[in-house]
Amino acid sequence: MSVKLGIAPIAWSNDDMPELGGDTPLEQCLSEANEAGFSGIESGGKFPKKSEELIPLLEKYNLRLCSGWYGANLRKNSVKDEIVAIQEQLKLFQDCKAPCIVFAEVSDSIAGDPNRPLSTRPQMDNEEWSNFCRKISEIGKYLEDQGMPLAYHHHMGTVIESQKDTERLLESTNDQVKLILDTGHMLFAGGNSIEVAENFKERVVHIHCKDMRKNILNKSLEKDLSFRQAFLEGAFTVPGDGCIDYKPLLNFLKRNDYNGWLVVEAEQDPSKANPLEYAKIGFNYLSKVCKEVDLDIIL
Repeated sequence: MSVKLGIAPIAWSNDDMPELGGDTPLEQCLSEANEAGFSGIESGGKFPKKSEELIPLLEKYNLRLCSGWYGANLRKNSVKDEIVAIQEQLKLFQDCKAPCIVFAEVSDSIAGDPNRPLSTRPQMDNEEWSNFCRKISEIGKYLEDQGMPLAYHHHMGTVIESQKDTERLLESTNDQVKLILDTGHMLFAGGNSIEVAENFKERVVHIHCKDMRKNILNKSLEKDLSFRQAFLEGAFTVPGDGCIDYKPLLNFLKRNDYNGWLVVEAEQDPSKANPLEYAKIGFNYLSKVCKEVDLDIIL
């Protein structure tokens, strides 16, 4: 089996904090992603929203669109409202032949609030859980029918954060609801990525390879920092620069014939962590470990 290596543009420009890389041109991001060796990139706020503009730009740098974030408000919106809201991004991803759409519920999320500690993240009671899972199942079926799988992203500061949340979501939804496994977010939430992958291997369709600096992770948990404080302190980094050993996970993916994307992602301040330098660290590390476990990389 084989995998493809992609990267997220958040290392160059942070959509939630424009002061971090806000002046960095999109073409610098694309050029450096290609220079680091990646064959794909996820979408970001600076990306054109029309395929007739985005496709030639990606082709210029020999990159493919390997998914991208969609923030949903299904807890507050109807499924019909959310389907209307997702249309522009859905068409863009269809035209660009993206493999899936990274879907996360962001209503009442505290991820962007610098003053809200992670312990105050939103929670759902049993009744809301039931309604939410029904809605997610409906939109998952709709997106699969459109040829664009919904890959749910568990995320710090949101209603689906922990391993327990993630497993409950998957157990309570239909098979059309897939999963993006984010190694950094799962570790931050105290979970085990390999356990989740083993328990729901048929649902994992996309991987975010985010690493963490152990000392800052521990500090963030001990002091109950906000998500924004944690990443500004430097909690996140790329594979090869943090505490996660990716060999067990890549071995698992090899054994289970995973053939999707491995996407390097790390929220960092580009003035402190040079995006190109860290992109190369992530690419070189994942390439090395893939070779060690005999997992081929499609360039």
